[in-house]
Amino acid sequence: MKNWCCFLITTLLLICCTKNISTSNDLYNTVSTGDYVMQDSDLIKKGWTKTFEDNFDTDLSQWDIWTGGSCNNEIQFYQPNNLQLQDGILEIRSKKECITGRTLPTNPVLSTYDFSSGRIESKSLISACSRTPKVRILARIKLPSGYGMWPAFWTYGHPWPTQGEIDFLEARGNEPDKYYTNYFFGTTEQLFKENVSATISTGVDLSKAFHVYEMEWTETTLSSYLDGKLVETKTAGTHIKDLFGKSQNIILNLAVGGDFFKNCDKTKIEPGTMYIDWVKVFTAQ
Repeated sequence: MKNWCCFLITTLLLICCTKNISTSNDLYNTVSTGDYVMQDSDLIKKGWTKTFEDNFDTDLSQWDIWTGGSCNNEIQFYQPNNLQLQDGILEIRSKKECITGRTLPTNPVLSTYDFSSGRIESKSLISACSRTPKVRILARIKLPSGYGMWPAFWTYGHPWPTQGEIDFLEARGNEPDKYYTNYFFGTTEQLFKENVSATISTGVDLSKAFHVYEMEWTETTLSSYLDGKLVETKTAGTHIKDLFGKSQNIILNLAVGGDFFKNCDKTKIEPGTMYIDWVKVFTAQ
């Protein structure tokens, strides 16, 4: 979920290296029922320590709630009303409705939006650094279906992209059997030097059941897991090491339309709901 408000203006100035990796896996015939259970004890036995957890049982006190528009030519207005807690599940609901509101939470200029949705950012920061050189970030999520739905589970730091961005999960609602991972880094605000993306093709409809999406972040690698299975590891590029030591917030959001969809036709958009059961963070030496 790129946080690049000035991206279109600055594209020609970028020194950008992009690597696309298509990953397929035939091990998901049992995953399709959503029966995978992640056991904290399995990681703890291996030396991991849980440092963050939200099971969405009571409130959103561990999160800041975004109110305003966003970037990437998205057409939703983020607001608290689209975030609902139901029986220990966070529901991020997109709706078709006309709203006038801030262009960004930090920009009071008013814009008009055709859809609404929700976005939260963790108040606490995470970092793979010398004190905690290994970090695992996990969430159990059921993806929305429908053209124009852009759910995301990711981290980034301020100012973007000098503190980096790591996308554990981005998906298109009209491609329910795949998702994407990515990272960004740049030394100058709003200008990134490198992003390395991968496509994870699963062979199952990820909107039919909950699945556990996970990223392990170390100084030299970004490893993606789906339901406990390693599906892709990033070691390519020169800037993974530059993410080390950077502090980032955890983000969960459901965008609508935008640059992730080529020539997005907003008349065909089908609003949906992103369901999050829990979010956890573990660290290790």
